Parts: sequence; structure tokens; C-alpha cells
Amino acid sequence: MTARIIMFTQAGCFSCELMRVFLEARQFSFEERDVTADPEARRTMIEQYESEETPTLVVLSGNAREVVVGFDPVRLDQLLEGAPSSDSVNES
Repeated sequence: MTARIIMFTQAGCFSCELMRVFLEARQFSFEERDVTADPEARRTMIEQYESEETPTLVVLSGNAREVVVGFDPVRLDQLLEGAPSSDSVNES
């Protein structure tokens, strides 16, 4: 099963840019939601994922979810280690 990755960001957030570069360098596909431009994204980040900071990264896989608040490359490596990247090939 492929994990869905959502990254909540805002303009001018240096840690958000670091997170974006980190994910792109590892070729992970992710959905980026700007909480300053999208009030619904802000509400979702606060109410559903209990975060008031950016970046907030949410990894959804099946019924499991992991939320990482702030840029934590060590935790991200551990969390995403087994997740397929966008260039992974599924064997039939």
C-alpha cells in the first residue's frame, strides 16, 4: 500500500522549504497545502492533526497516520524509510 503524504506549509517558512527539498530529494510524492492561502487547510491542520505550526507533515497509510510537526530529518527518515518513493516499481 502506498502512503499518502500531506505537507501543510505557509509562505516565508524556511523549515517548510527544507521539508520540501528533503521530500523532493528522496523522490516522494506529496500534496502541499498552504495554510495562509487555504482556510480549510488551516482548519484541517489544527482540528484534525492537532498542529498549529508549519511545516506539518502527515503520512497516511491504511488506517494509520503519523504527524510530524516541524522539520525533523531523523524522524522523517525513520518514518519514510519503508514508504515507496514516486519512482518505486511495484512487482505484479
